[in-house]
Order: sequence, then structure tokens, then C-alpha cells
Amino acid sequence: MAVGDATCDRAPLQVGQFESAAKEMDQWLTWSFLEGGGGALGTRSRYELGLYVAARHTDMDCWSKRAHRGYLFMTGDEDPYPRVSRQQVETLIGDKLTDDIPTARRGRRALQRTFEPFFLIPDPGRRKRCERAWRDLLGDRVIVHGRPRRTPASSPRALVALLRGRREPTSTPSPGACRPSGVDGKRLGAVVRAITPFAASLGRDGAARPVTTDAAIPTGDGSSGHRR
Repeated sequence: MAVGDATCDRAPLQVGQFESAAKEMDQWLTWSFLEGGGGALGTRSRYELGLYVAARHTDMDCWSKRAHRGYLFMTGDEDPYPRVSRQQVETLIGDKLTDDIPTARRGRRALQRTFEPFFLIPDPGRRKRCERAWRDLLGDRVIVHGRPRRTPASSPRALVALLRGRREPTSTPSPGACRPSGVDGKRLGAVVRAITPFAASLGRDGAARPVTTDAAIPTGDGSSGHRR
């Protein structure tokens, strides 16, 4: 899934099937494109529309068959808008809402019903743009990566694996068990430090713990669900 800004972009919301097979993953990623225009005044994007789609338009085996939430990882460097616009929802998705949806209350509650949501900020330099707004929305589920030059492409995979492990009491991996090829001990240590605030919040973040390892990730990686 790729999000832009519904006030100015030509393709502000692009969603494919959340498939696990390499062929389908490659197809949807290839068809998606980034316009690079940014949000209104260069400060905001329509992340909340992506969260709306995840909350209301995904059909996952882990939830429908076993009542266990999937995992949603979104990455970005701007704030969400405070409300989901009913006009934009109707134009882009086709749903008819009677009112806008407050992102911080109803939107978050609907999302957390079926997902374990996380927001990943690419590097410390960008955290000033958006960290406060996302922490107000998701608390310690906001994770800040290390410096980009020190973060290899495989580090996000290690971060996702560790986050899943912290939420899965029956399959909590050690940091070493989650180390993809190309991630040395120093870099893995940076990943562990990034998730430490979230790990410390477990049991007091207001969300029940799932008991399986089923996951639905809106990048097509390892999901058992699809868009509808």
C-alpha cells in the first residue's frame, strides 16, 4: 500500500492484494508509484486513509478464522490528518459515511480491533517532523530507525521480526534468532534499542496480546489476507 495526499496527488491511495507469493508481491509493488509531491504545505500526507482501508477493507484468515490480529507496519515522515474525510473516503474508496472520523479516537479503535499497528520513522533526522503526532496516536508503537547510512536494507526485517516476537508470547525470539544476513551485531543492537520503549510498554499499552504468529503486512510480505 502506498499513500499520498488526497488534496493534491493524482494517486493518493494505492492498494494491492496483500499476497505472500513473490510474483504477486512484485506485481503490486511494480504497479505502485510515488509522486513525491508531499502533503499540503509540505507537512502532511493521507496516512489516515491507509489506516481506514486496513481497518475496514481487509479480509484476513488470522482474524476471520482464529480471531487473532494481524500486523500492520506503516512507514513515513509526516503527520496524519486529524480526521478521516468522509468526502475523500467516498471519492477514493466508495464508502458513504455520515460524518468525518476522528483519527485519534474512532479510527484508532477500529484499526486496533483487527491489527497490531506500528509506525516506523526512517531515521532520527525525520522524527522532529512527525513523532509527536504519531506518539499521540499510537504511543510506544512508534519506532525510530537509526541513521540511514548505518541501517542496511535488511535491518527493517530484523526490526519487524523483533516487534512480532515481543507481541507473541509463545514465540518470542532472541535478537540473534532474528538477524538477517548482512546485519552485524552492532547494527542489530541499534534495532534492539529502537524497539526498547515499546518492549517496556507491554502489558500497559491497553492492547490484548495475540497468541498466534499469523500476520498481515500491507507490503505483501508474509500475509494471509487480502484487500476487499
